Amino acid sequence: MLTEAPPALGASLSREAHEPWRHDLPLGEGEAAFRFALGNGQSLQIIDCAIEGRNVAVAAVPLGIEGFDRLEALYRFLSALHGRAIPPDTRLTRQQRTRQRRMLRAFDGYRAGATQQEIAEVIFNIAPLDRDAWQASDVRHKIKTLLRDARAMIAGGYRKLLRHRRQF
Repeated sequence: MLTEAPPALGASLSREAHEPWRHDLPLGEGEAAFRFALGNGQSLQIIDCAIEGRNVAVAAVPLGIEGFDRLEALYRFLSALHGRAIPPDTRLTRQQRTRQRRMLRAFDGYRAGATQQEIAEVIFNIAPLDRDAWQASDVRHKIKTLLRDARAMIAGGYRKLLRHRRQF
């Protein structure tokens, strides 16, 4: 979230603030939310409470445990803003991203009316199996797990994607 800089910081901040997200239309009518493209196929949503533009915008980061995730996003935002190399998003590993993609593909197939076996044939690139082979197949259980986890993600579990795993 961006907000107006407090007066105590006034002299130390440059008035040459680079705020390209303000050139785009807000996401909603009367909103202060903007989408800022990082240039690497990713984007950040910015809540700009300093929209009036009278003062320089500064980032407000809550001090809870999620603050670490927000600082990382802020670092990526600043890198894009100033034309530097954008660090990778580390919230999901390559394997996790692959699994998420498979989950959504499996759920799309399920919603389109495909059987679990048909979904498995497409996702795992396997040949059609007879009934007995399908019943004993480990791919059958993989598809069931993908569909179960996809339902959980769609029911609100997607919010976990936005957070890093924490070790307490």
